Amino acid sequence: MSSFYLYRRGIRGCCVITLATVSYCQNRQPVRQGACVYATLFPVSFRTSSCQKFPLLPAPALNIYSMSPTTPMKLKSPPVAKKVDHVMELFGDVRVDHHYWLRDDSRSNFEILSHLQEENAYTDSFMSATKQFEQHVLAEIRGRIKEDDISAPRRKGPYYYYTRTLEGKEYVQHCRRYVSNKEVQPSVHDVMPTGPNDPPEYVILDENVKAQGHEYYSIGAFKVSPNHKLVAYAEDTKGDEIYTVYVIDVETRNPVGKPLTGVTSSLEWAGNEFLVYITMDEIHRADKAWLHKLGTDQSSDFSLYHEKDDKFCLDLQASESEKYLFVVSDSRNTRFVFYIDVSMPENGAKILTPRVDGIDTSVGHRGKHFFIRRRTDELFNSELLVCPVNDISATTVLIPHRESIKIWDVQLFADHLAVYERENGLPKITAYHLPAVDEPLTSLKGGRVVDFIDPVYCVDSEESEFSSSILRFSYSSLRTPHSVYEYDMNTGSSVLKKIETVLGGFDSCNYVTERKWAKASDGTQIPLSIVYKKDIVKLDGSHPLLLYGYGSYEMSIDPKFKASRLSLLDRGFIFAIAHICGGGEMGRQWYENGKFLKKKNTFTDFITCAEYLIEQKYCSKEKLCIEGRSAGGLLIGSVLNMRPDLFKAAIVGVPFVDVLTTMLDPSIPLTTEEWEEWGDPRKEEFYFYMKSYSPVDNVKHQNYPHILVTAGLHDPRVMYSEPAKFVAKLRDMKTDHNVLLFKCELSAGHFSKSGRFEKLQEDAFTYTFLMKVLNMIPDLGSGQNDEPVPL
Repeated sequence: MSSFYLYRRGIRGCCVITLATVSYCQNRQPVRQGACVYATLFPVSFRTSSCQKFPLLPAPALNIYSMSPTTPMKLKSPPVAKKVDHVMELFGDVRVDHHYWLRDDSRSNFEILSHLQEENAYTDSFMSATKQFEQHVLAEIRGRIKEDDISAPRRKGPYYYYTRTLEGKEYVQHCRRYVSNKEVQPSVHDVMPTGPNDPPEYVILDENVKAQGHEYYSIGAFKVSPNHKLVAYAEDTKGDEIYTVYVIDVETRNPVGKPLTGVTSSLEWAGNEFLVYITMDEIHRADKAWLHKLGTDQSSDFSLYHEKDDKFCLDLQASESEKYLFVVSDSRNTRFVFYIDVSMPENGAKILTPRVDGIDTSVGHRGKHFFIRRRTDELFNSELLVCPVNDISATTVLIPHRESIKIWDVQLFADHLAVYERENGLPKITAYHLPAVDEPLTSLKGGRVVDFIDPVYCVDSEESEFSSSILRFSYSSLRTPHSVYEYDMNTGSSVLKKIETVLGGFDSCNYVTERKWAKASDGTQIPLSIVYKKDIVKLDGSHPLLLYGYGSYEMSIDPKFKASRLSLLDRGFIFAIAHICGGGEMGRQWYENGKFLKKKNTFTDFITCAEYLIEQKYCSKEKLCIEGRSAGGLLIGSVLNMRPDLFKAAIVGVPFVDVLTTMLDPSIPLTTEEWEEWGDPRKEEFYFYMKSYSPVDNVKHQNYPHILVTAGLHDPRVMYSEPAKFVAKLRDMKTDHNVLLFKCELSAGHFSKSGRFEKLQEDAFTYTFLMKVLNMIPDLGSGQNDEPVPL
């Protein structure tokens, strides 16, 4: 009954700091169709006319024309985008967008592609003098990875399933082994046998083979049929999140039937002969759920539901019991659910929770009952209900609403219930024993709370075996690598099944994690998660600090481990996350206070956190760097316009920065769905409020810090043209000589490159940029090109 967020800016993935697992999180979506010269904006008129070896150095003002000794004598000049008037008028307000021409939905315009290539060339030129150092950072990051490894094996039916990585290979293999003693009930102490006399490993699918010939390759879904004989997987070879689904026979690896094309990654089995999948409309809104019978043509598939309201999109969810599938229609404020009996999928989808504006429901199944997590305006942190399968109107409250505790996920088992909650900004898990299936279910008694040791941490649900008493979850903190635990809900004992291997002498005891609170002007306490290396950092304001933020979509940016971040921490950086309003860390109200006409609270919260860190001598203005991606890029773009004096450098990743123009155009993917997040600027109040913070609309003639902006050409969530326009306008208007770089990946989407080592290259590049503008890179000397940099 896991929560989902489909196609939001930066969501699940986001984000960000993640990718260290959800072990890593958390959105702008789909692709615009057809190039345009003028936007059609409702009633709008147009007129065109290691520290010892890398000591911390002072960070004086940096001029791109007069760099440190590691910089070339002469740099290529930054590209200058031509200016073409594109006039937009609404509510008597006139805006002129000189760089609207940079938008090309087909991504084939020669002039635009040339401009992007020039930006990349300038970025490469500027960073060329520190390329050797960047390569050493990359080698250092990669050197922490155990390249040949496997994930924590998960028992499902008669098999252990897991993924394997191979030395030097970018992608994973999907594998399984037979459980020889499958009659024995699973235990937290089980270990997958791998001896010479044990069942051998079988590689179901090797992504490295499938990725050959593609610059980008990603599998968005990998689903094993209930009888374990077939696998359906969704493949994206462009980065635009438009998938093709293939079905293969597990044993022979031969294809079964023709592929399903033009679909999302939402995919589930309905028994062993049917698949349920979702397609998108012309603006990439997930709007139709389909039933496909294996062996038939896609054109003959049965439409289960068509969502015609353009504020809603669809997703799929399978019950842990594998008895039902749920088709979920979701807006930012309302969610309702249909159910499909997988034993009779051809009977179609039936309504389970009705569509009522402002009511959000998620559903699970066990025995004779549906379990429903329900949120309303009054019950904003959700309650948990149960109802008989044969009488869905007869609901009973199992867990009532509480103002200080938010229910954010529920996981069901044959005899147990695990509830994931948030209290005081931190996640927690409580496990309950359920009565026998034939007994009445009217209340929950007792409950075991799982204990965690770090002051700040991240916990996420993992797929578990429904028939067992074993809860499987992942755990991480800013100093604890991604870990998978199995917890016996009968005894309360937990066993670590797998922890991410970090090579190179890493010891978590060398790092300090803290939870601090910054006080906003209205008295609101804003939580911060902080990590640093204790034998280096003095907390006297002399150290560089990287502050990360997001603050949208009720997404919780929990403190997760990221091995590559050690390359900053081991050089004296402090890393902090500002858990600002607009996110979900402190409950639903925290989110509500950072959206619509309160969106600026997100930005002022971030500024408050930055000022707190300076006041408490974690850093100084001269050492404070900031980062955000996607909707977090909107955050960074906004605070750069509001308080550019407060920061030394900024990383603005795939940023949603052209807010007003985008939200005025219903033909753009995500726009209609997100009026319930940002507001509808076709209404005057929202128009002027949105204009007051939209980064592109608020670039000023003022000094800005050093800035690195990134984009993906095929990004379906935030179109590349938004950051391109932001950079062009900054180049035109900013009054400083600080660095402004734009790096657009021409063969990637929202989540950048797809290979695991390719992603490390991006980290190395970003870290090198930060250390370069902070003057922290030593002069390697022209004669040291073949010598390793000591750490």
